[in-house]
Amino acid sequence: MRAAFYVSDGTAITSEVFGHALLSLFPMEFEHFTISFVETKEKALAAREKINKTCKRTGETPLVFHTFVNPEIREIIDGCDGVIYNFLEHFVAPLEKQLGISAKPKAHRTHSIHENSYDNRIEAVNYSLANDDGSNISNYEQADVILVGVSRSGKTPSSLYLALQYGIKAANYPFTDEDMDELKIPDFLKAHKKKLFGLTIDAQRLIDIRTGRMSNSKYASARQCRMELREVEKLYKKENIPFINTTKFSVEEISAKILSETGLQRHKY
Repeated sequence: MRAAFYVSDGTAITSEVFGHALLSLFPMEFEHFTISFVETKEKALAAREKINKTCKRTGETPLVFHTFVNPEIREIIDGCDGVIYNFLEHFVAPLEKQLGISAKPKAHRTHSIHENSYDNRIEAVNYSLANDDGSNISNYEQADVILVGVSRSGKTPSSLYLALQYGIKAANYPFTDEDMDELKIPDFLKAHKKKLFGLTIDAQRLIDIRTGRMSNSKYASARQCRMELREVEKLYKKENIPFINTTKFSVEEISAKILSETGLQRHKY
């Protein structure tokens, strides 16, 4: 199997994102390795040795994605037996020309704590944890968005991802079996209707998820799952609550779609 290395003098997140995005275009499997915080010559030599050993083991030239700003360390990695893809090298010169200033590379700048982004995300995570699954309904005025839906439709992971990645204060509230006889927006949510965003999911997927948690229960039964989904989707349409079906989407995609449809501002950089 072809090996792919993501190497950086920082978190390696940028290398991973660019590298995975490129490799996803090709219908084949890769063996992935991430080497972060390669900040010294010794660590660079060790990383190069690991790449070279992998090349010998597999008999195929590894792909090496990196974003080094230190020229000495970059030179060591560039001397490995892999094929080098340096993202910064391709874009810095054209940007310098366009902006009319020289770049001043600095390690860790991409994902460092700066401005208010870190504080925004930590505050948002604390808020989402405190307002998970309807556990606190007293401070929805602080929410940027309130995710609603049946149990196990993806509300909690989406709320936390929005908070951690984008600094979005996302609360979530579940519609349960007790609500289904006459499903409506609870009075305490009516004042925040514009913040509501609905999640739904295919019935079979919901059955599978709930069965994994509580098999042979009413909660996981096909009849119960289909009924709950039918009722919440009717509510979404009746009350003009925007919603998406989460079945075929990752939490990253769900969150991106929520941001796209709501127009919420990201607090990431």
